[in-house]
Amino acid sequence: MNIAVVKQETVGFALVKPLAGFIAILLLAGCGTIKPEPLSQEAISQRVNKDRAEMYRGQESVNAPLSFSDAMARALKYNLDYRLKLMETAMASSLLDISQQDMLPKLMADAGYRWRNNDSGGTSVGIDDRVVSLRPSTSEERDHYLSNATFSWDLLDFGMSYFRAKQQADEVNIAEERRRKVLQNIVQEVRDAYWRALGAQRLLNETQPLAEQIASALAKTQEAERAGILPPIEGLEYQRTLLDAMTQLNQKRQQMELAKSELGALMNVPPGTPIVLEDTPQPLAPAPADLNKLEQMALERRPELREEDYKSRIDSYETKRQIASMFPNLNLFAGVSYDSNDYLYNNNWVQGGVGVSMNLFKLLSIPAVNKGNDVREKTDEARRMALSMAVLTQVRVAAERYKLSLYSFQIAEQSAQVDQRLASISRAGSDNSLTSDLETLRTQARSIVSRFQSASSYAEAQAAYGRVLNSVGIDLLPEKIDSTDVAGLSREIAISLRKEESNVFQNQSSVVALRQPLTINISRVPSGVSADAVQRAVSRVVTANQLTVEVTPESQHLQMRFSTINATGGRKGVWNMTVTDARGGIVLQRNYQSYLPADISSRSVVALAEAAALSITSDLQRLTGVSPSLSVVQ
Repeated sequence: MNIAVVKQETVGFALVKPLAGFIAILLLAGCGTIKPEPLSQEAISQRVNKDRAEMYRGQESVNAPLSFSDAMARALKYNLDYRLKLMETAMASSLLDISQQDMLPKLMADAGYRWRNNDSGGTSVGIDDRVVSLRPSTSEERDHYLSNATFSWDLLDFGMSYFRAKQQADEVNIAEERRRKVLQNIVQEVRDAYWRALGAQRLLNETQPLAEQIASALAKTQEAERAGILPPIEGLEYQRTLLDAMTQLNQKRQQMELAKSELGALMNVPPGTPIVLEDTPQPLAPAPADLNKLEQMALERRPELREEDYKSRIDSYETKRQIASMFPNLNLFAGVSYDSNDYLYNNNWVQGGVGVSMNLFKLLSIPAVNKGNDVREKTDEARRMALSMAVLTQVRVAAERYKLSLYSFQIAEQSAQVDQRLASISRAGSDNSLTSDLETLRTQARSIVSRFQSASSYAEAQAAYGRVLNSVGIDLLPEKIDSTDVAGLSREIAISLRKEESNVFQNQSSVVALRQPLTINISRVPSGVSADAVQRAVSRVVTANQLTVEVTPESQHLQMRFSTINATGGRKGVWNMTVTDARGGIVLQRNYQSYLPADISSRSVVALAEAAALSITSDLQRLTGVSPSLSVVQ
């Protein structure tokens, strides 16, 4: 018997030593063999190609002019920053599901296999005399299988899990408010970029030909200076004037050209994709008067304040969780077990129990918990008060900036109209001499720069308009979205935005409803002058000033008749202008006259017609609803 035991122990050691040696070899082999391995250029290129494909995957192509609501729909559907916030919100919801699962009772299932190289066993020794009363014996096989399934429920764990789930639910609400904030910021950025890009689109086609004319005139001036036709000082002054005009033109053009690239990035459009914007005038509403109403709306709607409310609630749940952790813990468990050990009398059994425990020392932390809760509540309240004051300030500042931007836009618009009239009059009176052509170019360049400034002021007014909406915290999307394609989403955005804007700018809906198109009719032009050419020139001028030229039953009609009169110092051209409404009633009558060159040409008549139309542009805007009467200075 002893020999057998010795042999078993020898065999056991013989198995253990090689196994231990093998494990040691693996551990030593793993140490010192891990080295930095940089990414290969092929792996980087694959990652770049995959990312570029994923950035634009599944997007609807841009195949039509984009309205403002179309641009916002594309930005909200495809903008990568907004997609990230949506994913963060979804992740917070997933974490809430996990937290809710933690409140369920636990059902643990275990299974295993045990092996040893000798028998386990034992003997009994008398307590008093230390005499061995039983021979060594075992009740466990050397190898056997184990399995059990235990159902347990811990009251304290349930309470902790409950409050953690409540906190995670508010984390979902916080993620939603942050998504709303990103949404509002994207809308603001799209609004700013869209109107700057539209202004650039309106003017860039006129800028390039004028830039080429200025470059040609600059070359002619230099040639005239070298030939002695112009005095040096006069020639250099003309060159300086032309270069200044070119510089201003390029600066304004560059400022506005970048807006289309910014808009494309916001909509996540692939670089190089041609973007055409829908040229539909959108009037600006009067500045809001009831700031108390806006302040109340801002305090109720701003995502930052709602986020603070949820944070305060999370802190209150944290206090409750800390207090609940001091309560006695009740644990209930029950389960079934199985053991393949043949030495057992019962290989299957059911067991259960209940236990109560409590950490008495935790009761000593109750004053600290209460004090910490009071400090946390006061801190949350102070932070919320500071943020509320900042929100109120933003509302007031945004409303004031919008009021001032309306005033700046009116001035810029009037300046642009004056410069356009100057350019038209200069063209009408040009006698084709070098100095006359240079002066005409100078006035044209200043006219284009003024129109760029007017477009920039309009874009700034639109941005200020958006900041008012953003400061109030209005939501762009409706609560329920029925369509997810760009066209359907654009319609729902337009309806929702118009509804929300009417809550902030009370006259917005009536302003939009007033807009009417205009028809133009030219008559009595001199022989040799094309009435169609005059009509196209006048249409181009009024369209450039946000008026819509279209024949509809609701259109107002502009009738322009040309005549000439003799005056001291020469002959004057006169344009008689009459505006009638859709029913034929006369709503405006004006005469515009200016001196004509000795040789009446198509160029002079067209330029005079442009100047005449520009002289009543403000009246036409008021009559068609494009430019409502604004009281911007109190």
